Order: sequence, then structure tokens, then C-alpha cells
Amino acid sequence: VHGGGGWGWKSAKCNGECLLYGSLEPHPEGKGTLLNNKIHHMQDYVCIRESGLHSRQKFNSFLQPVPFLWGEMVVEVHGFFGVYLLYCTNPRYQGRIYIGFTVNPERRIDQHNAGKRCGGAWKTSGRGPWDMVLIVHGFPSDVAALRFEWAWQHPHSSRRLTHVTRRRTRERPFDFRLRVVAHMLQTAPWCRLPLTIRWLKQEYCREFPPGLEPPLHMPIAFGPVRAVKDTKRAEPLSPEEQVVTKKHCSVCLKTFQDGDEDIPLHCFHLTCTMAAHMFCLSRLFLEKEPNHILPIEGQCPGCKNLILWGDLIRHHKGCYGNLEADPTSSQKHWADELQP
Repeated sequence: VHGGGGWGWKSAKCNGECLLYGSLEPHPEGKGTLLNNKIHHMQDYVCIRESGLHSRQKFNSFLQPVPFLWGEMVVEVHGFFGVYLLYCTNPRYQGRIYIGFTVNPERRIDQHNAGKRCGGAWKTSGRGPWDMVLIVHGFPSDVAALRFEWAWQHPHSSRRLTHVTRRRTRERPFDFRLRVVAHMLQTAPWCRLPLTIRWLKQEYCREFPPGLEPPLHMPIAFGPVRAVKDTKRAEPLSPEEQVVTKKHCSVCLKTFQDGDEDIPLHCFHLTCTMAAHMFCLSRLFLEKEPNHILPIEGQCPGCKNLILWGDLIRHHKGCYGNLEADPTSSQKHWADELQP
């Protein structure tokens, strides 16, 4: 799409959202510059990867969400765990903020605005209306999200956020909380989680502080989101499908053993038959990062495509794009050990 002033950009969008990733190249007809977007993966969003150039850092001046993307289209996310930021629009309490955890954003904002008797928090009851303006989602479990929520609420009590300075004299509460979450997204263990930062209201959308942009594997999305709970479980493989299922690990070449503890990870690309032990594949992805235990991305040993670890785990849970997970589940998870 060619824009005015010699600039042009094309966005990748799916289900009504646009993500700020890309790289620049000359327009093929000499009409300016275009964003050369390379699709990296697609789930409930399209993630665009770039080569050595972070567009969020250098091209925020013209990389803005297209106005029609802020319409009524709602992105549906399965297995939703999110931590949100509320902004008070009541003139009497103008500018107050509230941070909370939810598995259902639409229901939760209604509860806050309806008051404590309807399930809202006592800190927000009677002080509405409130706008839910920002939500971070993609947490692997409710425990991981709740620990993120606590650290965002109490940054000066978290041992991982000792480097975050206190709120400045003229710094607004909203700006302070945005600065805190920006630091959190660059701090272990959260910096390695497959999170999405989503602006829910266009009028509140703003850039992250310079030097505090989220990691490249965390997309910035725009527009409303809806939590969807699956009621159907994945059906077992048919005998014909079991025949073509790979019997050996693509990494260690050992035969898979019966039992839940040995269920392999499968590549989600339709033409790829890669299957591997979770430990083997994570070790392969971490060859260049031996000091970490949680991979971010890596090259599939089967199809050689670059894939995100978070996508593999979601696919492993039951589906790709429609994550089959129970939002009410509180069973132990690998992320339960992430201390705030």
C-alpha cells in the first residue's frame, strides 16, 4: 500500500488485527519504500519477522494501526490467561488505574463496571466507568499469569524488578504502569514467554518508552479479544493415521515409548512429519543459548522452518490456532516455578 509523502507500508492482518513487524525495501516501481513482510507463523494473529531491523524502534512515526481495524471484529483466543490494565474515566477519579487477572476479558470489565456485588473488585466498585485499555496474554497457565499480575501491581516488592525506579513526581499512573510492564517484558522469566501485548482501546494506544520495546517474539496487537473455551477434546488418531505417525524422535532417533510422559511434540506445518521428545527439541533449540531452559524459537529438524516454541506447545495441547485448554485449570505446569 503506497502512502503519502513517499512512504508506503503493507500490514499483515488476521481476524482484524495488525502487527508492527517488518523491514523496508525500495518500491518495485520506484514509488517510495515498502515494508517487506515475511510471515513467520499464524495462529490467532500473523507474526511478521524482520532481518536485523526492528520497525517498532525506528518507524513508529508511520507504522500505526489502520483505523478500520479498530471496528467490531473480535479476535478469539482459546485457553486465555491475561493480565489487564484498567483506566478510570469517572471525572471524580480521573486517571486512576487498576491491574488484574482474567480468563474472560469481556465478562471481567462488565463485572468491574457493575460493582462489587456483581463480582467486581472492591477497589473499582463505585468508581466507574472503567476502560480496559491494555492486556498481556499468552501465559501458559493461570499461575504464571497471576505471578505476572502481582509483580506488575507491586514492582518494588518483586526481587526481579529492583532496577525499576519509583514513580516520578509528574509521572502519571498510567505512564508509570506502562513503564513497569515494559521493564517486565524485558526481564526474566517473562522475557522468554510467548506473550502478546494487546491494545484494546485506540485512544489509549501509545508507544513503549525508548529502549523498552517488547522482545521481537512478542507481537503488539490491536483490537478487542474474546476468550473461548473448547468443549470438545481432540479425537484419538484413527488406525490409518497411527500408521503414518512418526515412531522415532527426529532429534535423538529413539523410539517413542507408550505413556503420557513420552508424548512427542509435532510440527504444525501440514507437510511436515517431524516428531520429537520435548526435552530433545528444547535442547536443540537452545544450542546457541545453553544457559537457558526455555526456548524462544528454533529451526524445525523436519521442514527447516523457523518456528516459535510457544506455537509448538499450543499445538501440543490439542490444536493450532484454537488452543484446547481449560481456563479454570489450576494443575501444575512448567511455568508454575516462575517466581515473581
